[in-house]
Amino acid sequence: MAASREEVVELLKTAYCMELETVMNYLANSTNLDGVRAEEIKKSLSADIVEELGHAQQLAKRMKQLGGAVPGSASVTVGNQIQPPEITTDVVGVIKAVISAEESAIEQYTKIIKATDGADYVTQDLCITLMADEEEHLVLFRGFLMEYDR
Repeated sequence: MAASREEVVELLKTAYCMELETVMNYLANSTNLDGVRAEEIKKSLSADIVEELGHAQQLAKRMKQLGGAVPGSASVTVGNQIQPPEITTDVVGVIKAVISAEESAIEQYTKIIKATDGADYVTQDLCITLMADEEEHLVLFRGFLMEYDR
C-alpha cells in the first residue's frame, strides 16, 4: 500500500535533512583534512557539495509541490552522520564516514521509492535519480578505501 501524501512529505523531509547534513560534513572535511594523501579526497568532497546541495533543492521543490513546507534551520534534524574527525589527517575515517552517509542516503531513497510505488511516480522517479547519484559516490569512495586497505 502506498504511503499518504503527508507520509511521503515526511520521508522527503528526512532525506532533505540528510542531504543538508552531508553538505555540512563534506564542507568541513574538504576544508579540515590535512596531508598530501588527503588532496584527492578533498577535491572529490568539494565537488560533491554542489551535487548534494542540488539534491536538497530538488527534495525541497518536491515537498512544496506535494503541499508540504520545507523546514528551516530550527526544524532541520542533523547529527546522525559520522562527524568530521578531530585528527585532521584521518583520511580513512573521512572515507568511511562518506561511505556510511551514502549508504544511509541510498537506504532512505529506497524507502521513498517503495512508499511511492504505484501512486506517486514523480517522487519515485526523482528518488531513483538521486539514488543513482548516491550510488556513484558510494562506488567512488569504496574505491578510495580499497587504495588505503592495500
